[in-house]
Amino acid sequence: MSTTMMQARYELSDGMPIGGFWRPGRSGHVVADHNPWTGELIGEIPGAGPGDVDEAYTVAAEAQRRWAETSPARRAAVMRAAADIVTARHDEIVDWLVRESGGTLTKIEVELGVVRAGFLEAAGMPHRMAGRILPSDIAGKENRVYRRPAGVVCLISPWDFPLYLTNRTLAPALALGNAVVLKPSSNTPVTGGLLLARILEEAGLPPGVLNVVVGRSADIGDALVSHPVPRVVSFTGSTETGIGIARLAGIKRLLLELGGNAPLVVLDDAEVDYAVESAVFGSFFNSGQICMIANRVIVDAKLHDDFVDGFVARTSALRVGDPADPATFIGPVISRRQLDSVRDKVDRAVAAGADLLLGGQPVGPAGLALPPQVLLGGNDVATAREEVFGPVITIIRARDEDHALELANDTEYGLSSAVHTRDRERGTRFALRLNAGMTHVNDSPVNEEDNTAYGGEGQSGLGRFGGAWSVDELTTHHWVSVQHQRRPYPLG
Repeated sequence: MSTTMMQARYELSDGMPIGGFWRPGRSGHVVADHNPWTGELIGEIPGAGPGDVDEAYTVAAEAQRRWAETSPARRAAVMRAAADIVTARHDEIVDWLVRESGGTLTKIEVELGVVRAGFLEAAGMPHRMAGRILPSDIAGKENRVYRRPAGVVCLISPWDFPLYLTNRTLAPALALGNAVVLKPSSNTPVTGGLLLARILEEAGLPPGVLNVVVGRSADIGDALVSHPVPRVVSFTGSTETGIGIARLAGIKRLLLELGGNAPLVVLDDAEVDYAVESAVFGSFFNSGQICMIANRVIVDAKLHDDFVDGFVARTSALRVGDPADPATFIGPVISRRQLDSVRDKVDRAVAAGADLLLGGQPVGPAGLALPPQVLLGGNDVATAREEVFGPVITIIRARDEDHALELANDTEYGLSSAVHTRDRERGTRFALRLNAGMTHVNDSPVNEEDNTAYGGEGQSGLGRFGGAWSVDELTTHHWVSVQHQRRPYPLG
């Protein structure tokens, strides 16, 4: 019998964990959780209100002090146990991600891989909280700099990669001795929050160190961000919401990964077939619902027509449909609201003169699986100017390399980007002139293996997520000077 078969499935219908107790929220509103492919109601969760948020922060502050005093080995062991549980409960987690997020099996396997890797990487962080001994100009004095947990972290996570985009802050924060109050997206309350809480509970995380509040942003968003307890606010989502958080947060450290408008640039010496494959993956992976997805493909005029022909042919072969079907590459978008937003941008782009090469109407039981939409247009049409967050791509013709760079940088965003060329050093020089937090040479802007450092420039946010950056972003320093001998004070 497999390990997964030996374990009882998690019970996830009894509210949310606050202070070690799973209970309903007290807002009076219900969060309805729907399957985006079938449209069926998965469940209803009584949502949290401001009082629940205050209680969550109160118990988190108390639990954090005890958790920070536990040994590095103890915190590391919880992270390793969580990684093992992800493996053991693979099928159960896959089932939840398919049903709640609408992710395809290909996407979900990638997500589970980076989540497990994230727990294992976090297991090494408690022993990397190194301090320093610094010299002093005063005789007999020693300056010690201790690294300590930041305290309580407010974590607000999105729905597009719910398990991973929550865990990339959650696992390091906990491993480094912080407590967390987590608000997952109302579209993915289980896979973005409650499921991780069960995993960590099973792994041995003490009660109160992780508290999850499921609720409407209108009910608890302001209370979460403006509360005096958290010292760090980690948010992944829209630029508009991120700006609002920055205004409300007060004196806190902000980790904000916001909107994107990633360009994938194909220079005149690129390998066309490979660039096409990279661009198709980078445009439509997870139905285009990733902040780092290619929003625009900018192609040198010398290769433009060949690239477009190859791109349309390859895209036409993608399977659209049931995310539980292993052959499906494009599943449903997350909600009717998101579908309407995507289609509105396509309609406005066509009205402004863009040429729709591939289109089609939504399919599926809930009518949310949109076939890939491929447009030819300028950098100013809606699908190129705005973040689309759906299976849509705009291909733009560039006169030459300088024009391609100008087009790529003509955006207020600066999250991810990519460039294709046979000359890797040329690609590196081009990458360094792009206004972006990340650039991939001869790859797509969304890279399923590069999960160690994410962050943007401009309206795409500030701060760095994951990997080695977590130790700096989720800890603070305490300077302690020690005078070993009596010193003369200059008192006059």
